[in-house]
Amino acid sequence: MSPGSREAALARYARELGWRAYAIPVLVVITVWVLVDVFSAPADRGAQDSGSVNSTAQSTDRGDATDTAGTDGGRRPGPDPADSPRQQLAVDQLPPGGPYAEQGGGTYRVVGAPGLAAGEGAEQVVRFVVEVEDGVDTSGSGGDDALSAMIDATLANPKSWINDPAFRFEHVGPGDDPDMRIQLTSVGTTREVCGGRDLEMETSCHIRVDGESRVIINESRWVRGAAPFNGDLGSYRQYLINHEVGHGLGFAEHEACSAEGELAPIMMQQTLSLNNAELYTFSPEEVYPDENVTCQYNPWPYPRPAVL
Repeated sequence: MSPGSREAALARYARELGWRAYAIPVLVVITVWVLVDVFSAPADRGAQDSGSVNSTAQSTDRGDATDTAGTDGGRRPGPDPADSPRQQLAVDQLPPGGPYAEQGGGTYRVVGAPGLAAGEGAEQVVRFVVEVEDGVDTSGSGGDDALSAMIDATLANPKSWINDPAFRFEHVGPGDDPDMRIQLTSVGTTREVCGGRDLEMETSCHIRVDGESRVIINESRWVRGAAPFNGDLGSYRQYLINHEVGHGLGFAEHEACSAEGELAPIMMQQTLSLNNAELYTFSPEEVYPDENVTCQYNPWPYPRPAVL
């Protein structure tokens, strides 16, 4: 083919393909470059990449198993409470735990959001506010709103007092005529307000002043709990709310354990003990018989609500 014929053929080719006449040679060059790169790469490169992917997948699938490996590459079991001796604490000794306020300012701030309404209230409607003593820092247990939310959730639970149609709870603001104040209170102020023989035991209490009901929650117990609850701080807090509010509802008397191994009545002094004989030694004038009968801890007035 003469030079003139080759030029005429190229011109025709360019006119027919348009922009593709320029793109196709570029794609051919790129394709050749990729093929050369693949076949000239080290033989173990694919294996390395595959191993990396497999390693990542195994780490993701196995989760915490890789985190608990010891320095020798073996696996270690988590701690088992059965391996530790049962905690023996004197009745006036708090369990170990976070810090709490020894003495607050004696004044209170309102916390949480009003709005909860739970229960029928055939006989009694309790309009309550939630307060924290100034000088008490609730950040270690979730903050002011967390305290209020737990109180709301506890009182609205069907295992709580609203299981009885007699009662209804309404969380209101301070200007809405509350008749109960649930107050998280420092140790020092709790001792001043509650009084009585149980001061050294760090208990909470309920008092009524000028027709107004005050539930005093001892912050040291809110933070540390009580030995009979075996470290179950959430259940203990629910018990503390239900027990002291129960006093506010008119359940003034404490109750003894009814039978060995049964759930403790909510009005039993579970902060101190679950054993009748032990509670008798603390307060012989109370309702507890001098008998070696022990209940299981229980945070609810009605732990087995009827199924409707």
